[in-house]
Amino acid sequence: MNRQYFGTDGVRGPYGGPFINEAFAARLGAAAARWMRAASNGETNKVVIGRDPRFSGPSLEAAIAAGLRSEGAEPVSLGIVPTPAVSRAVRALPAALGVVITASHNPAEDNGIKFFNSRGEKLTDDEESHIEQLMPMAVRTTASAPVPEVDTLTPYLAMVQSILPPDALRDWRIVLDTANGATCATSPVVLRALGATLVQLGHAPDGRNINAGVGSEHPESLAAQVRATGARLGVAHDGDGDRCVLADESGAVLDGDEILAILATDALAHGTLDARTLVVTVQSNLGVDKVVRAAGGRVARTPVGDRYVSEYMRVVGANLGGESSGHVLCTDVVPTGDGLVAALKVMNVMLTTGQPLSELRRVLKKIPQATANLRVREKRPLESLPALGAAIAALEAGLGDHGRVLVRWSGTEPKLRFLVENTDEAVAKHGLEQLLKAAKAELG
Repeated sequence: MNRQYFGTDGVRGPYGGPFINEAFAARLGAAAARWMRAASNGETNKVVIGRDPRFSGPSLEAAIAAGLRSEGAEPVSLGIVPTPAVSRAVRALPAALGVVITASHNPAEDNGIKFFNSRGEKLTDDEESHIEQLMPMAVRTTASAPVPEVDTLTPYLAMVQSILPPDALRDWRIVLDTANGATCATSPVVLRALGATLVQLGHAPDGRNINAGVGSEHPESLAAQVRATGARLGVAHDGDGDRCVLADESGAVLDGDEILAILATDALAHGTLDARTLVVTVQSNLGVDKVVRAAGGRVARTPVGDRYVSEYMRVVGANLGGESSGHVLCTDVVPTGDGLVAALKVMNVMLTTGQPLSELRRVLKKIPQATANLRVREKRPLESLPALGAAIAALEAGLGDHGRVLVRWSGTEPKLRFLVENTDEAVAKHGLEQLLKAAKAELG
């Protein structure tokens, strides 16, 4: 089914725009309650709502709660919490639905709404389409009591902390960048409880500085602080805490592919990679396939989007998957991506092997990639861009079996994303230049 509002990760856009405003949030809440009532077994009508610290979060939360109540649902607020904590809370309470008000790695001017089902899993394309079809034209709401709050953060923190033994990180200096986002009150608590000494970045949220030059999208300061302080490693999250980017002790940055390669090969060595399968997206480097195959496993690929990774993991019975962007799913711990869980899992490999992160990362030998993002005024179907299509076809013919081309629209931003991969880096860069030239000419 085609979806009008939902993208690769919920509904997202500028606050005050056509999709992210209080009236729309109320309509979406009402539709979600209608869908929930039809899809659930009726054991509970409770809905948990979490959000990141964006200035628009409280009013959007009140609006979506009003929409939920208009259809008989019972919303409860978790306050400012990371997205994975909402996923866990749905199962722990239990609730019939989870809602997260966040625009993830986007700037503070944006916001978004995404849902979890009663198992703590993101909704499928079909489920989101059904919710859209159930949206009323408007929601009549009256002044209502504040949304009751419930604390599910304490058990979440205890669960995450249990990944490592007590005091496992004593004498570790770690640079932690929480992106002025939802992990400001979670990741520091866990790492300090495990004994770590922290150097903090992006830890003073004011509602308008989330992701502003900090976090997983901007790891430069993280890397510099690791070098300046002699830290064991650096950890950066995005605004809602479901991503993880690392820096080794030299300040070199690791992306999601490197994290996944470390975790997958270690799990294969210990017989703990379920189905002996790592699930990644088409965006991941082909070097991941080579190293996992060499270790005795296999790699399965999905469209871009961590929920597609999650869906396929359930199909094949895998327990590890993710994206090069830093979404890492360790579903033996939590059903969705969790940046803190991913970081702790890597630290556990460091502890058990005695190897620094700079050595562990050597397991992945990346094939050179050239990437770019082109911001546009209008997303036009790729098939309506013949010059770009011809450039892609010509490049693919030239690369043959030595590389690949990926051109796709972002599901969360007005950007056209390009990736060219080839064993010869110069060829990849030249190919990218040709694609950008064609796209800019055709898109103006």
